[in-house]
Amino acid sequence: MAFGIDKHELKKWKARAKAGEISVITHYWVDDRFPDCDSVTKVACGDYPKLVQWGKAYGLKEKWIHERGELSHFDLFGNHQRRVLLAEGLYDQWKRFRNDAE
Repeated sequence: MAFGIDKHELKKWKARAKAGEISVITHYWVDDRFPDCDSVTKVACGDYPKLVQWGKAYGLKEKWIHERGELSHFDLFGNHQRRVLLAEGLYDQWKRFRNDAE
């Protein structure tokens, strides 16, 4: 389940991805498979090869992409999430959704 973002933020993320841009959004997230993670960062792009290349720059594997057409995306959490958000200069997303224990 996702929470902590509004419809405007979600629409903007989707529009940028569908336009072929690398689009990043972070939200609170609950998944019993990952009990130590309380947020996830989704990095999407409607241009699949562009998304693959972007991921390679961060050591992310193509097989980690959730293929969803124009909204194919990486789900990042933990160390990958922190590293990417800070490297991309998305400090606001990191501060807003970070786990206080980190």
